[in-house]
Amino acid sequence: MVFSATQQATSTVKSSKKGVHYGCSLRSPCLSVEYIVCICSVLPASTMSIMSWNVRGLGKKETVRALKNAIFRNKPEIVFLSETKKKKRYLEKIKMKMKMEESFYVEPVGIAGGLALWWTNNVYVEVLNAGKYFIDAKISFQEEEEFFMTFIYGPPYTDEKHQFWCSLSSLRSSNSEKWCIIGDSNIVAKPEEKQGGLPFDASQAKWYYDFVDLSCLIELPIKGGTFTWSNLRSEDEAIHEKLDRILISLEWNSSFPKAIGTMEAAIASDHAPIILSTKGFHKKTRRDFKFEAKWLLEDECINTVKESWGSSWESNPNVAFGKKLFKTKVNLRQWSRTRRKEIRCREEEMRGSLLKDFQEG
Repeated sequence: MVFSATQQATSTVKSSKKGVHYGCSLRSPCLSVEYIVCICSVLPASTMSIMSWNVRGLGKKETVRALKNAIFRNKPEIVFLSETKKKKRYLEKIKMKMKMEESFYVEPVGIAGGLALWWTNNVYVEVLNAGKYFIDAKISFQEEEEFFMTFIYGPPYTDEKHQFWCSLSSLRSSNSEKWCIIGDSNIVAKPEEKQGGLPFDASQAKWYYDFVDLSCLIELPIKGGTFTWSNLRSEDEAIHEKLDRILISLEWNSSFPKAIGTMEAAIASDHAPIILSTKGFHKKTRRDFKFEAKWLLEDECINTVKESWGSSWESNPNVAFGKKLFKTKVNLRQWSRTRRKEIRCREEEMRGSLLKDFQEG
């Protein structure tokens, strides 16, 4: 299920002094950080926005209009569209109307499927691999460290779903890489993500969770609603499901700890557009977390560590270890702030008491 980008996809290429690339040339990572430091440190980054939408065909005027409005509101650097059902020539005209500069396409099979990846010149994109259900790329934004991003359109056919998730796990050679996955998974992961229709299929959910555990990924919550797809029916025939997702590695989360996922109203499609944004992270650079030896003298510190370390119940030990480190860091930082405030209040009380004694004496 891993396809050659040159065999099954077409793209718009851009020349540079360093050669010809998909988009622009990428700067190689200049830092190699150990796993624990990756979890406990926060690196500054600029705001970036990525939009993913299963448009269910981009041939109607109302769909193009809804896409234009969504791009205008969110101003994404990258736009990923699935089920375009249109050829490159047509999509290039739409891309120009959306003020996007670069592009990469996976052509539909007949009138089914089709993927489009658009981006502006503010972001550097190198497409590494592609097939009818995914586009895998390296992303770099405003001279920041690069990361991997996979844009997906999960197979709608049950007999292809298991192989699809198995193939995705082979895209990365290491679980310690910065990786983000976004798109229509075509999987309902748990019963509460489904309302109406056929019963929840636990076997399909297991394929998804096997991939998530094997790849050491976590799911980023999407704010704005519970379901991202509906069958557009009313009353008893209505079906609602959460199919669109954002998955991130712990290392990616360490670089973008304030990243948020949001969804918009589903207009002109049965899917809602989802937006991934690193919004607000560039406004304030947080210092690296440092554990102070004197904290060990405090019973509250020991209790904080114990509570934090016992808070994760992941089946994958690597994911559990990373989450425990992250939770411990967050809770210790909060505890130290509260402790410093208490000490300052005590100092103020002592100063006031000494001043009062001095004045009375």
